[in-house]
Amino acid sequence: MKFSTKKKKWKSEVDPDEIFLDSKNIPQFNKQQFEGVIEKPISKKNLLFLGVFFGLIGIVFLSKIIVLQISKGDSYYNLSQRNSLDKQAIFADRGIIYDRNKVPLAWNVANSAGDFFSDRAYIKDPGFGHVLGYVSYPQKDKSGYFWQKEFIGKDGIEKQYNDLLKGENGVKIFETDVHGAVQSENVIEPPKHGETLTLSIDSRIQAKLYDSIRSFSANQGFRGGVGILMDVQNGEVLALTNYPEYESEVLTRGDDQNQIKAYLTDKDKVFLNRGVSGLYTPGSIVKPIVALAALNEHVIDPLTKILSTGSISIPNPYYPDKKSVFNDWKAHGWIDMRQAIAASSDVYFYEVGGGFENQKGLGISNIEKYTKLFGIGEKTGIDLPAENSGVIPTPLWKQENFPNDPWRVGDTYNTSIGQYGYQVTPLEMLRATAAIANYGKMLKPHLLTGGTQENFVDRDLGIPKEYFDVVHDGMRMSATEGTASRLGLPFVKVSAKTGTAQLGLLKQRVNSWVIGFFPSDAPRYAFIVLMENGPATNTISASLVMAETLTAMNDFAPEYLK
Repeated sequence: MKFSTKKKKWKSEVDPDEIFLDSKNIPQFNKQQFEGVIEKPISKKNLLFLGVFFGLIGIVFLSKIIVLQISKGDSYYNLSQRNSLDKQAIFADRGIIYDRNKVPLAWNVANSAGDFFSDRAYIKDPGFGHVLGYVSYPQKDKSGYFWQKEFIGKDGIEKQYNDLLKGENGVKIFETDVHGAVQSENVIEPPKHGETLTLSIDSRIQAKLYDSIRSFSANQGFRGGVGILMDVQNGEVLALTNYPEYESEVLTRGDDQNQIKAYLTDKDKVFLNRGVSGLYTPGSIVKPIVALAALNEHVIDPLTKILSTGSISIPNPYYPDKKSVFNDWKAHGWIDMRQAIAASSDVYFYEVGGGFENQKGLGISNIEKYTKLFGIGEKTGIDLPAENSGVIPTPLWKQENFPNDPWRVGDTYNTSIGQYGYQVTPLEMLRATAAIANYGKMLKPHLLTGGTQENFVDRDLGIPKEYFDVVHDGMRMSATEGTASRLGLPFVKVSAKTGTAQLGLLKQRVNSWVIGFFPSDAPRYAFIVLMENGPATNTISASLVMAETLTAMNDFAPEYLK
């Protein structure tokens, strides 16, 4: 046997796996940081594979770019030019309007014409036109572009609270092709719908009051009328209605051109909110204010009696041998203040207002002072547009309007009974009536519910309660035995005052008024009804309208009468 004599050659390098480490000498490597780990280089084979892979991807992208930009660049460019990117409003729904009992008065319904917004709908009962108003829809041109992108309130609550009701439109981006087909769309801002409003109006009372005014006008020959009912503690308006009126939905939709033309040409002023904007001669409904002024200025004691023989006469400044005669509507005999209010004696208030013989008068300065104190000649601040304010005839007023005719005591007489140049809005007189009912608190009438008691009161008149009691007694007597006897109802105690204002030089037409409050023992609600421009021969006063309304309320809303 032969043994090899060659010596085994040892490698000059030692492989790592050939090293036996003593476990006690193992270094404290952090394997998470790759300490003590042997790095193995990437093989040439793997590098070659990755290079080929990414090269192929680059070739694919390059070829696609060549196709898009060079071979078919022109066609794709033309196609992109034909597509359009635009934005469109997403119309916000208008806020809903409710009455105090959550009966909807104005709301939204599906658009009948296929437009992108909801139609506005209104309560079908009559009597709400001037309170709710109407709106103008978003408008577009013949190409379909909306140049008016919002609802705009045009009258009433719709106009007064337009900013709350309209909400905010959203925005949508969309792309269409040359044929108008939508290729893509995206909502970038959703709409914010309008706020819901709750009004102090009771729709039942509103509808009934309107119906009574409309019937009275038709049956008694009056050309129009207005009725308002208000809470004397907080100024909430429970009803405010006008006759004639417009239909909110007709004006909002705008498609019934014949009806709209009839509105525009109606001689009875369909668009006039008589309660807020109309100016009228008040007549005898100002007598309670004159009475309170006379008591507070100590012009007369409430028990002092004045003789009414049917007229008083004073010297005529132009014809000394003749006298100027100021007539009463009838001879009342000896009457005190309570009786004078109940019977509406003109002679009593001539003398209390302007003085006569031994009876001291207030004088025109005090009449003006107290009339203004009760809010006549200033706006009430109600939350409706186009409110007007009244006119109190004074020497300055006469000088401006009749510069060559000085003020005379006869002018004071006529002002004392609400005639001459006197003008008021029905709402002004209602506010004054509420102040009489609540013992001197001047309120801010309002239709939107909410707020605090402090925000409802403008000022306190500071007249002693006992003077108000005298006027209350007289107004109660008016309903039980005086000129407002139609309001002597068995189910509720009403205090009232009527008035008749003559119109024109011939005085063949009149306005008929009634103001008042109920329940008499604890006043809660004040009212006013004006029947406009009726025949002077009419013997039925506006009291009938309120009597009918209260009778109906006793059936469907007796809670107001307690």
